[in-house]
Amino acid sequence: MSGTSSKLRDPRIVAAIVASALFMQNLDSSVVATALPSMARDLGQDPVHLSVAITSYLVALCVFIPVSGWIADRFGPRRVFMWAILVFTGASALVGLAQGLGTLVGARVLQGLGGAMMVPVGRLLLLRRVSKEELLTAMTWLTMPALLGPVLGPPIGGLLTDAVSWRAVFWINIPVGALGLLLVWRFIPEMEKQDPGPLDTRGLILWGLALALLVSGLETIGRSLLPGWVTVVALGLGLLATVAAVLHSRQVVRPAVDLSLLAIPTFGMPMLSGTLFRVGAGALPFLLPLTLQLVFGLSASGSGLVTFATALGALVMKPLIRPLLQRFGFRRVLVVNSVLAAAGVAVCALFNPAWPPIAIFAVLAAGGLSRSLQFTSMATMAFADVPQNKLAAATAMTGTIQQFSVALGVVLGSLTLAAGMEWRGTAAPGLAEFQAGFVVAGLVMLAMLPGALRLKRDAAARVSGHQG
Repeated sequence: MSGTSSKLRDPRIVAAIVASALFMQNLDSSVVATALPSMARDLGQDPVHLSVAITSYLVALCVFIPVSGWIADRFGPRRVFMWAILVFTGASALVGLAQGLGTLVGARVLQGLGGAMMVPVGRLLLLRRVSKEELLTAMTWLTMPALLGPVLGPPIGGLLTDAVSWRAVFWINIPVGALGLLLVWRFIPEMEKQDPGPLDTRGLILWGLALALLVSGLETIGRSLLPGWVTVVALGLGLLATVAAVLHSRQVVRPAVDLSLLAIPTFGMPMLSGTLFRVGAGALPFLLPLTLQLVFGLSASGSGLVTFATALGALVMKPLIRPLLQRFGFRRVLVVNSVLAAAGVAVCALFNPAWPPIAIFAVLAAGGLSRSLQFTSMATMAFADVPQNKLAAATAMTGTIQQFSVALGVVLGSLTLAAGMEWRGTAAPGLAEFQAGFVVAGLVMLAMLPGALRLKRDAAARVSGHQG
């Protein structure tokens, strides 16, 4: 065991093992978008309406992630991490067996419960083992293997959908989950439990209600999924629950969501302004496969082979992130790159069926470079100044906000399509609706710029190594 213990002093080893969970979740997210049209045909649903298969999972993540930090401290992060992988893997198998929209959504919610514990608790396992100086290396290694999920997801998802069935894209999580369990059991020892204090049950209920009602209300606007008054009531109650949750969190000693963390500039900026960036970027994986399949006429496998360029560009960027941050610092990178990344999404509005696939591939790969730089920079900077005793709360809040942003990204994409269809009086989205969606997504991403400009020039310099 001494050899294993010495290896675990290297943050790259722990990061690579924890990344197996991120790989599985990212693989799942990317294959769902590619398989969506086939799922809709099989289940007799509209492809745009079936975005509920994505948002139901994301809502479950948002509801359960806030309690992940408390559970990890109470029962030990290694044990919770292993149970989370088991639940996520089992729920993936159930999704593949679903015969209707109701059972599909139910299995996706269970999958979200597993994912809510899996990713933030896995990140906590890593963060408690690294120093601030090792943070950038650890986060880079954590996200590099995880990027294999979206790299492999679209082509694998498309090929499996065309050759077997959309159900097979969920069953591939079974061997991945089994491997992740084996690696954690063999190589990562349990950490000491910490006293998380009493569970803030009222806060968890209020935040869970707020996030679930807001996403559900936004998801059903103008979609004819529910009566209009139900949507209005859901949004109204969601806003009231949000206000109540904020007031409650400011009054208790150990809240389920610790809003005091937002006062740390290097944490608050990526959580608040960075949310706008994530929302816009989150619309792209929803809009792009639908554009290529519904408008350009590509098969699921053809669409997957084109869209995986986005993740391939992200993977290529990873080795360049450290030198860029050392040379320019977090502030300059985030300011300049937010413009480049927003343009990389908005430019997709120029795509049309006359474009050769290789040209679309090149544009998407270039956009993947800038989004990868932005995501990794924000994720690393967020933990630069968080004290050790606040790490569990910070990972829980980070996971909640990130997944809520992704859910809002899907909602943004589907709402833009629905609004365009209503405006033009069409029953199905056409090229114009998708073009509008890409432009809107790019503008929302650009809205993070003012927050990035307010960062100090030496923000998180201890982590980046930037010397002025």
